[in-house]
Amino acid sequence: MITSIFKKSTPLNLSLVVFLILSFFFIYQFQDLAWASNLVTIGNKLTILLILLGSIFFTNFIANKNGVSKDTAYVILFFFLFVIFFPSIFDKLDLVVSNFFIILAIRRLISLQSLSASKEKIFDASLWIFIAALFHFWSILYLVLVFISIMFHVARDYKNWLLPFIALFGVSILFIFASIVFQFDSTDYLYEQVQTSFAINYFKSNYENATLSIYATVILFFVVSIFGSLSNRPLVLHTTYKKILASLFIGIVVYLVSANKSNDVLLFTVAPLSMLAASHIEMPQIKLKQEMVLTVIILCSLFTFFSQL
Repeated sequence: MITSIFKKSTPLNLSLVVFLILSFFFIYQFQDLAWASNLVTIGNKLTILLILLGSIFFTNFIANKNGVSKDTAYVILFFFLFVIFFPSIFDKLDLVVSNFFIILAIRRLISLQSLSASKEKIFDASLWIFIAALFHFWSILYLVLVFISIMFHVARDYKNWLLPFIALFGVSILFIFASIVFQFDSTDYLYEQVQTSFAINYFKSNYENATLSIYATVILFFVVSIFGSLSNRPLVLHTTYKKILASLFIGIVVYLVSANKSNDVLLFTVAPLSMLAASHIEMPQIKLKQEMVLTVIILCSLFTFFSQL
């Protein structure tokens, strides 16, 4: 029943997911309406909502354009479900912005497979990653994905290996200029951002602990599924899946090394996990199994969302 609703991407089911995002966003925000008394905080909340919506539809575009999804609405559905695992994301503008730029970078790197305008794509992806790092420093680890993509497709041209460093120079100039204009100490800012911590002891309640455990189980399930079925998928898509898996693992590492650790940092894993989950659901299989997987994910996301309010 549920799988049938999202089996085809239509304006109706896309509108349904947008409605659900808006509903859950405002359910979370209506807990404390102090933000509504200030135009700056209102603008902050609306920016978070718009960027999240943009992230969802960009992720869906990446999946459909590169053959990971078959023009269904599963990607946007799973993106929504995984986001509400961590409702406090709706307060984290820096993470949402950083994740959006990482999604833009992933889009360019996956499209590198066509080998057209490869230098532009490598430069753009590197640029987006360095900009993302200004909002959450450890997202800079996605540079590993840039070099993996170069290795897969255009390793023979040494100029491609230099492009990320040119992008770094450009973003550094912009960052120094911004520090002068907005009068903040760039050295102190960077020092604070590059702190690391591997301790996972930030939980404010048992529900946050449970959420992390459930989400880790979901990741493990879909990763095992993709590894197990990769040989049955079209050969032309193998490098695409490898890059999506790499981006998922990098997102996990970003979470592990971040000093200001919270479940919200797992937002970096949501886009690649959504694509893997959609790909799993779309595999030829018993319909009952599809329904069971989707129903369990929905129940888990609802439980984790409402338990953390």
